[in-house]
Amino acid sequence: MTDLCLRQYRQADNMTDRLAAFAAIIDSPAREREPVITDFFQQWQKHPLVIDKWFTLQALSHRSEAFADIERLLQHPAFSLKNPNRVRSLLGAFSQNLAVFHRIDGAGYRLLAEQILLLDQRNPQVAARLAGPFTRWRRVEPQRRKQMKAELERMRAATLSKDLYEIINKSLQ
Repeated sequence: MTDLCLRQYRQADNMTDRLAAFAAIIDSPAREREPVITDFFQQWQKHPLVIDKWFTLQALSHRSEAFADIERLLQHPAFSLKNPNRVRSLLGAFSQNLAVFHRIDGAGYRLLAEQILLLDQRNPQVAARLAGPFTRWRRVEPQRRKQMKAELERMRAATLSKDLYEIINKSLQ
């Protein structure tokens, strides 16, 4: 399977085929994974929408290392909280990666809450939108419910924009 994906990635003559192969390789444990990630970034770094996809596909990975990858991507030079599309491509996708976001240790909730608080200082509307997954805290099992509620309360205790405060406060009522 890995050989087929690598062959498609290397021989693709269009973005659709190359991106599909890249998406398959992202979930692969193959040693070629990291060189392909680097190659894709270097090839498309001047195309912001493609790089948004690059972030999204990594944030949606099913690998056990996906959480560490997301933490690393937050430090990537191409990532910035100043860029709403980039924020949505990484953090929005991360919050949709159910296995990674809803980790049993609560680290996914802490990470997103921290980023929301940082983002709220720059872009309250995007921060409020990113808080959406926390509004469903009552629908998860008790341990995760407690962790999500704790993060909501931690965010509510901070100095928040009107936008984010409204989402969080309404969720906790």
